[in-house]
Amino acid sequence: MPDPRTDQPAQGRETARTVLITGAAGGLGRAFALGFAAQGDRVVVADTNLEGARQTALLVEAAGGTALALEANVTSLDSVTRLAADAAAFSGDDGRIDVIINNAAIYATITRSPFEDIDLDEWDRVMAVNLKGPWLVTRACSAYLADGAAVINLSSATVLSGSAQWAHYVASKGGVIALTRVLAKELGVRNVTVNAIAPGFTLTEASYGLIEGAAEYGVDRGSIKRASEPDDIVGAALFLAGSGSRYITGQTLVVDGGRQFL
Repeated sequence: MPDPRTDQPAQGRETARTVLITGAAGGLGRAFALGFAAQGDRVVVADTNLEGARQTALLVEAAGGTALALEANVTSLDSVTRLAADAAAFSGDDGRIDVIINNAAIYATITRSPFEDIDLDEWDRVMAVNLKGPWLVTRACSAYLADGAAVINLSSATVLSGSAQWAHYVASKGGVIALTRVLAKELGVRNVTVNAIAPGFTLTEASYGLIEGAAEYGVDRGSIKRASEPDDIVGAALFLAGSGSRYITGQTLVVDGGRQFL
């Protein structure tokens, strides 16, 4: 089988890669879809918001890419099992998935509360989407992962510093890092890498709605004195899915403009 992890555009590959992106109806997920499609990859755009996923797919196709929009609930094993099979079928006769971007998360709609006051149902919803979701999606896709495939999980730089009144979100994203390390151990024997990206505060539609003056938020704390744009995070994902990262696994790449250091 040809090695799917090449940084060459599609016309320079024997086959295009199939990239599955969850939470891709907007925000970072949409940016990931456009970024991978620009490299010639086929993108599977998955979200609970099917209409938003279709809009992302249309944008990919308008830019000359190939996309498939699918409705999926990452907390449901039945739903992600169908998603994995449909994504593999989209890849053609080889039936493989080359890259998974576990991006789906609850973020902007979370209620900030002291840890003693967090609603129990909200805690469970956050954990189900943000932590159980990446596990279930990777589990469902495991049988279809190509030799040399890459799994990329989205964590958060807030894990490094904590964030008051956001215990459920921070805990879920810390769990993503732990899960990443375990999956790296288990999938490494199949030549599959598993890494996490921990973005800082990034200017997406959700972020603008979450914080007033979002474009200036935290800029003074960074080594690079500007706000993070989605393309900053997309670049990290393209690297972790590319040929230059074949020997990197189980790691967390912090992309926050140098606000925090590991």
